[in-house]
Amino acid sequence: MTRSNSLRVLVVDDSAFARKVLRQALEAHPNIEVVGIAADGLEALEKIGALAPDVITLDLMMPHLDGIGVLRELGKTPSAPRVVVVSFSGEESELVVEALQIGAVDFVKKPTALATDRLYELSEELVGKVRAAALARPSSAPPAVPLPRPMMQLRETRRKLLVIGTSTGGPRALTRLLALLPTDFPVPVAVALHIPEEYTASLAKRLDEGCALRVVEASTGLELQPGMVVLAKGGHQMQLERRGERTFVRLSAPAASSLYAPSVDLLFESAARAWGAATLGAVLTGMGDDGLRGARAIVASGGEVLTEAESSAVIYGMPRCVREAGLAVEEAPLEELVPALLRRLS
Repeated sequence: MTRSNSLRVLVVDDSAFARKVLRQALEAHPNIEVVGIAADGLEALEKIGALAPDVITLDLMMPHLDGIGVLRELGKTPSAPRVVVVSFSGEESELVVEALQIGAVDFVKKPTALATDRLYELSEELVGKVRAAALARPSSAPPAVPLPRPMMQLRETRRKLLVIGTSTGGPRALTRLLALLPTDFPVPVAVALHIPEEYTASLAKRLDEGCALRVVEASTGLELQPGMVVLAKGGHQMQLERRGERTFVRLSAPAASSLYAPSVDLLFESAARAWGAATLGAVLTGMGDDGLRGARAIVASGGEVLTEAESSAVIYGMPRCVREAGLAVEEAPLEELVPALLRRLS
């Protein structure tokens, strides 16, 4: 029987045991109804058309049509359901990163195939991420042809650094944003994204392949240079240190009380200490308020912070907090955010 006002979920996995466990975990929540299951990508697309779920949980490694293929098909449909990937940890890190770049809202790590009994431990995280995904903005298909990158041709800029913070929806937002940055972007970029450690190297590699700038995973002692994007290492705190006119990365283990690692607040605060009014910040899509304290530090030091507009944010949580606190000097949809950043640099 269909529950009224329930969140409709389709479970897609080629493992019968995984389908059973995921279904049980989701239906234990009073406001979630599993309206169907699918064992491969082709069946998933058929069930999506017939059942109109709000969210699908998606395995990536499946016969006939894999999870990436499903996501690419869903990207062609504005009203497609939101997707939470359920994937093996480590073994599929590059596929998970690709899935996040092309439209998955979030992901849940399931244990290795030899520890299927531990699937039961995923219940709380799975339910939370499925419910959050239901609130996310639908993903649109990426442009078939890359948009042209403007040339800045700036001889001087008063800025020394751009810092970016993001969370849910961040891999896709960063993919689109960095692809638009000009080849001669005059300051280094440091990014804090909420993502586990085993995924940041793959994400940095894929971002590097898709933009004109050099994208690297952070390491202690790394010197930031113009034309470089440094992605904070997952599971670590990244802070910036100034030595004369040079900027270096320092990684550290998160404190026991840390909610996020990497933390946008810690990155932004360190940038404000290092460069003060020469700091430019941007807060993109994400849930929660990480970045609010850091944005306040940047503004207090004389720097400026921009935010992604609600119209393009997958989850308008982090940008909303900064804007409602009166800390955003400008707000713009993702594609318009690059010209706004360039204006602030000049």
